[in-house]
Amino acid sequence: MTEQTFARAVPAERQAALAALVLRVSMGALFLAHGGIKLLVFTPAGTAGFFESIGVPGALAWPVILAELAGGLALILGFQTRLVALAFVPLMLGTIYTPHGAAGFLFSNPGGGWEFPAFWTVALVVQALLGDGALALDRRVGR
Repeated sequence: MTEQTFARAVPAERQAALAALVLRVSMGALFLAHGGIKLLVFTPAGTAGFFESIGVPGALAWPVILAELAGGLALILGFQTRLVALAFVPLMLGTIYTPHGAAGFLFSNPGGGWEFPAFWTVALVVQALLGDGALALDRRVGR
């Protein structure tokens, strides 16, 4: 299918709604995965210990885990998408500062650089600008 054929078959407004859906669901799945690994693999106590080892209060482990799980699910469902995306921005900026900032830019560097969290931050801002997109819960309940 050529670009012109696609543009005629799928109007630009629908393309943007589908793009927002793909972005929203993929970021939601990533946040669920990160929250899940902190909860089930690293454990909350292990996550708290890691946080403390990098100078972040260990008491933030549970709030971060819950935010990643609840926020990830909210993004997947399309519930308060703009708010959730913007709420994650400070979290991602925090990961750039600690622990990834000292590792340099490239995420392949030892300790993982800040390239991936920076890109994720930009994607969250784009999601906030795009809104829910297609198949969002908020559209179903009339928000």
